[in-house]
Amino acid sequence: MRSISPRSLICGGAGLALLGLSLIPVLNLGLGTTSARIWVYLLLLISALLALFLLRAQGKDRLLTALLPIGLAFLIRSMMLSYVSDDYTIFLSQWMEALRTNGGFAAIKLPIGNYNVPYLYFLAAISYLPIPDLYLIKLFSIFFDVVLAWGGARLVRHFASNAAIPSLACFCALLLLPTVMLNGAYWGQCDSLYSGLVLHAMACALNRRGGTSAALLGLAFSFKLQTVFIIPLWAAFWLAGRIKFRHLLLFPAAYALTCVPALLLGKPLADILSVYVGQTQEGAGSLNYNSASVYSFLPYGAQVDERSYALAGIIAAFLLVLVLLAVLLRFRKRISDTALLTAGIILATGVPFLLPYMHDRYFFLADVLTVAAVCILPERLPAAVMVQLASLSAYLVYFRQRYTLVLTLGGKTYTMLLESLLILATLVYAACLLWLDLRQTGGGKKRRSSVS
Repeated sequence: MRSISPRSLICGGAGLALLGLSLIPVLNLGLGTTSARIWVYLLLLISALLALFLLRAQGKDRLLTALLPIGLAFLIRSMMLSYVSDDYTIFLSQWMEALRTNGGFAAIKLPIGNYNVPYLYFLAAISYLPIPDLYLIKLFSIFFDVVLAWGGARLVRHFASNAAIPSLACFCALLLLPTVMLNGAYWGQCDSLYSGLVLHAMACALNRRGGTSAALLGLAFSFKLQTVFIIPLWAAFWLAGRIKFRHLLLFPAAYALTCVPALLLGKPLADILSVYVGQTQEGAGSLNYNSASVYSFLPYGAQVDERSYALAGIIAAFLLVLVLLAVLLRFRKRISDTALLTAGIILATGVPFLLPYMHDRYFFLADVLTVAAVCILPERLPAAVMVQLASLSAYLVYFRQRYTLVLTLGGKTYTMLLESLLILATLVYAACLLWLDLRQTGGGKKRRSSVS
């Protein structure tokens, strides 16, 4: 029997200590009773234990070593729980009050909020609990941070010849990624929900489990409209022979299944189907909402024909998808799994870069995909760094209510020009990598990482 190394014991002890220290900021939270705060801590520990459970196959040494970054990730999250964002005050708290006043699940039938019904099910469920809504909403997102990290680890495991260390590195890196921690534990947003499901769906597709992949993608779409950024990748999976066309039918089936409880509770079908239509219409008024998009190349305060510029962005995003799929069709016999991952990064960066009305959080999927790619092919670190810097800067604009770096060029002011240039550079970089991979790879073989 192999003995546990001293280094692993030290990391494990430090990780447990960090998890224990998480109790201090939780007990000092400003809302709820002491009993409610203890429940918050226990729920936080459950997510941490889930992380360890998912890593159990790594062996005792690596599991103990992983306790250190996991403990750090949850300690940081425990210190973020008290922050109250404007989004929570203006929207989520009001939705919770409406659900609680009108009977929890019985209120699902009412026109409450602008999120799709799967997230409303969760909000309705917590409306019965004697724990402050703010913390439960954040804990739900933290739980899916773990699901997200597991999805990234699964994706890396598919590529790496000796997958243990790269997949473990991806798991821990995603848990500690600044935008992942800020998104759920600090902001109370839920982008880990759809992104985690997308990562698992990608892993399933690459492992030729097409039905499961399409169903997970449909579930991701039921949570967040932003899933559309990467949906065209499943056409690429089909072109590459990773999934069959019949599998794609499970996408609408899974989405439809999530609507059934709401229908049974009396919510009109038209109200369910119109949620995403309403979200697309809410953006009108500003071409860009603190996002590192192509519209940041316009000077601050520039007077343009919003409708024409918005239509141009939509057409450009559509053309990007068409060109990408056309290239993959042309080289369909040479599509490697690495090429498919790179195509996913192109979609996750390029589509929100070109579309109008994008928000600060909309590069979240690009954040996590580029990190997973680095754990597979370390030479792709520049893409992950550029995307994270651009995305994190957009988050800080929201939190600090001022732009990170304002540039004046030719007498005109640009508020997020550098961030947009970073995203554009990532898009060009990924496109070049895809072209090189398609020209050099044959037979659909996947490139494997040499990292052990």
